[in-house]
Amino acid sequence: MSLAIVLSRAQVGVEAPAVTVETHLANGLPSLTLVGLPEGAVKESKDRV
Repeated sequence: MSLAIVLSRAQVGVEAPAVTVETHLANGLPSLTLVGLPEGAVKESKDRV
């Protein structure tokens, strides 16, 4: 199991708080799983990735 950590920023109004994204890298078919309680706009982002 490989774990990649990406440091990024999220736009919230005029501020940009830090965001840490943890990603599990594995062989096989590509997939995307959102953990937690994502809002509707976040769920729609799966279609754009």
